[in-house]
Amino acid sequence: MVARVVIAAPGSGHGKTTIAAGVMAALRARGLAVSGHKVGPDFIDPSYHALATGRPARNLDPFLQGEDRLVPLLLHGSAGADIAVIEGVMGLFDGALGTEGYASTAHVARLLDAPVVLVVDASAASRSVAAVVLGFANYDTRVRLAGVILNKLGSQRHEDEIVTALEATGVPLLGALRRSDEIHAPSRHLGLVPAGERVAESQRMLPKLAEWIAAGVNLDAVVSIARNASPLSGTPWDPASEVTHEGPRSVIAAAAGQAFTFRYTETVELLAAAGVDVVDVDPLWAAELPEDCAGLYFGGGFPEVHAEELSGNAALRGAVAAAIARGMPVSAECAGLLYLCRELDGLPMVGAVNASAVMTKRGKLGYRRAVALSDNLLAVTGQRVTGHEFHRTEVVPAQGEPPAWGWDRQPEGFASASLHASYLHVHWAGYPELAQRFAAAVHAHSASLIRERA
Repeated sequence: MVARVVIAAPGSGHGKTTIAAGVMAALRARGLAVSGHKVGPDFIDPSYHALATGRPARNLDPFLQGEDRLVPLLLHGSAGADIAVIEGVMGLFDGALGTEGYASTAHVARLLDAPVVLVVDASAASRSVAAVVLGFANYDTRVRLAGVILNKLGSQRHEDEIVTALEATGVPLLGALRRSDEIHAPSRHLGLVPAGERVAESQRMLPKLAEWIAAGVNLDAVVSIARNASPLSGTPWDPASEVTHEGPRSVIAAAAGQAFTFRYTETVELLAAAGVDVVDVDPLWAAELPEDCAGLYFGGGFPEVHAEELSGNAALRGAVAAAIARGMPVSAECAGLLYLCRELDGLPMVGAVNASAVMTKRGKLGYRRAVALSDNLLAVTGQRVTGHEFHRTEVVPAQGEPPAWGWDRQPEGFASASLHASYLHVHWAGYPELAQRFAAAVHAHSASLIRERA
């Protein structure tokens, strides 16, 4: 039995991330073990979940992982927890465009048979809030709307007016929260600033956030709703059943720190099951790669914000470039792609990829269906994957570079037998064969290094 509840909203901007993280922190402060989950591909919100729960962040996305994997992934991620709190994405019924809500919060709630609590920004309305709640309760009765939390209330009179109107909807009121200038997270060009870039500040804010939620939300009712969810049938996802490994283990360096804050938890778990130990390296200050390093993984983040510091660490840039030139396997997604370019906004980077990266005025965001155009480090020709794109930079490649993927009839990224660099984020729990191929290349390179030293 997994006690579980989904925190959703009518749309973006209602405060569901703040309230979801606050509920996680408040329940943890009560002594409960809490697992945090995020609907969709987003990396930023889960960074706050991890801080609030003290457990690894998890994503649940049927487009990236497949519908059949969602329950196993929830069972795996919530193992040992008393309650799973699942934050939605955008509005409750908003999914991939043109799909009638596929991969929406409602879709995931149905797959997980999880009750939903709706967070509503009431700052610009009063009795009309009840009409919004009633509409969401009746729009799709396959989704169980178990309660509502009012956010950004202005006064007691404001609250009383809405509470009276809500009585007619039959949807229980679980919380009423006033505006708070102390509870906020800064934003920039691609949304909230990740918790990994402001750890000390975020940690200082957590107790205030937990207190704010505890004072304004009926946590006992939330826990009761979660515990009354139907039992889930299924087997927890097990990375060891997805990949194989025999022989000695190998070590890879994974970019971490303030410039590289994005990485799916299951990626590391799959690599560990495939015999690969991941050692974090911060490209902002690390001078060298780990001893016995046989591979590189550069995930997502915001290198454009830290370009001067990344460029200034010439020692590590040189070490990475030399290792890649010697054939060390490297998988790079989005931020990792930018770091491997010759330059980023005119500042020197690693130079392993013959391309330049620049900031642009408009971002690219969305799900993608991609196909491998050649045999390479991660995929074989014709391999099809689903992924997502989320950036506001552009990479201008030199002519003739082999692409990593193709979608919308356009080639994208760079790939070879030892390098894979692309804007596309692929959740390896949905495609464990990518982790297997990467691990095999790492083990082969590790063996070659041992032979060279012998």
